[in-house]
Amino acid sequence: MLRKLVKHEFRATARVMLPMYLILLVTAVGSNLAGRGMMNGHSDILNTLAVIIVMAFGFAIAGVLLMSFVLMIQRFYKNLLQDEGYLMFTLPVSIHQHIWSKLIVSAVWFVATVLAIIAASLIVAYDVGFLRGFFDFLSWFFEGLQKLKISETLNGTAYLVEFAVLMFLSLAAFSLQFYAALAAGHSRANHKMLWSVVWFFGFQFGLQFLGSMLFITLDRLHIPFPFDLEIHSAEAAIHVGLLMASGFVIVYGAIFYAVTTFFLKKHLNLE
Repeated sequence: MLRKLVKHEFRATARVMLPMYLILLVTAVGSNLAGRGMMNGHSDILNTLAVIIVMAFGFAIAGVLLMSFVLMIQRFYKNLLQDEGYLMFTLPVSIHQHIWSKLIVSAVWFVATVLAIIAASLIVAYDVGFLRGFFDFLSWFFEGLQKLKISETLNGTAYLVEFAVLMFLSLAAFSLQFYAALAAGHSRANHKMLWSVVWFFGFQFGLQFLGSMLFITLDRLHIPFPFDLEIHSAEAAIHVGLLMASGFVIVYGAIFYAVTTFFLKKHLNLE
């Protein structure tokens, strides 16, 4: 059932995100042409048009970033906390599946947004010399990979996997901060969005306070911090750092996940 929910979420959000990506890529092509042709001319009209196109590209980047963030909040809010919630909560689906469908889709769109911006930037910077240099870099990179030892290749692969896991967990935890605040705020009968904002800042203050108290306690008990441990291998240090970061994000996200599920199960007020 989770797969069906994810499929439904992708269909609902793709109607917004795909046109945004198309606008971004179109403005990127326009900016490339403007930079290579229009701005080098002697016509004030063409120069002005080129500036407008470049500005449109900048607005497109900002718009895609903002929309991926707004859509993440809007889908959770409209689909579970407004009138649609009456229908969604009658489905034979658990609260956890509802939340995970939102988290997975949001994380995918965040990653897709970053990739789209990178692709658009490459289009803007594209020229024959740039393309030749890019392929030279790829050739040098793959030649370097072939010279690596098995242990170095395995370590590099592990780094990529650990970093990818860390990014997904970070995006999920980022989304859960807002989900928890919205779910808590909508447990109230009135002024739900206002209460959601209050809960959001309350969560931030509470977690920062608890984190500070934890570090102070560990310091007074003379318990070494993880980054004080002696690590004799650079490769091991990177692995430990990535795993520690993932562990911290898991704890951070788990707190907001627990809050979200608690309020959706016990105190949700759809009136």
